[in-house]
Amino acid sequence: MPNCVAWREGHILQPTALINEAFLRLIDWKNVSWQNRAHFFGVSAQLMRRILVDFARSRNAKGGDAVSRVTLNEALGPAESSTDVVAVDEALKSLETLDPRKGKIVELRFFGGLSAKETAEFLKISSRTVEREWSLAQAWLLRELRKGSPKAQASAR
Repeated sequence: MPNCVAWREGHILQPTALINEAFLRLIDWKNVSWQNRAHFFGVSAQLMRRILVDFARSRNAKGGDAVSRVTLNEALGPAESSTDVVAVDEALKSLETLDPRKGKIVELRFFGGLSAKETAEFLKISSRTVEREWSLAQAWLLRELRKGSPKAQASAR
């Protein structure tokens, strides 16, 4: 369960709906041989990312007020701490191109809600490396998201 997704009250895709949708997609994978717990959570994180992004895109296409807001860094102030899940996904795709491991760390921690220890187990690296790369990835994503925000573009003119 992604612990970083900030759910608005009354938001149509509640956490239980996300879990249900992920479960329904997972049970379609009948012949998957799960390597371990970390493998299961890694696949689940990827599914939850897809579900959230697809949901946000479909709601945005319908003209709804359903930009799913997500928190990247609780230490940032409220004006800078949340952004559109579609924008996060786009920035994450860019990060994955530059550094696939950092991209996977973000996906596991941000969308999958895995701890540094669980992420380290999945990636077969140390928890300390996960924490260091998570911090760098967050900083990179926040910079990218600020560059792409309408507010940041207006102030650059």
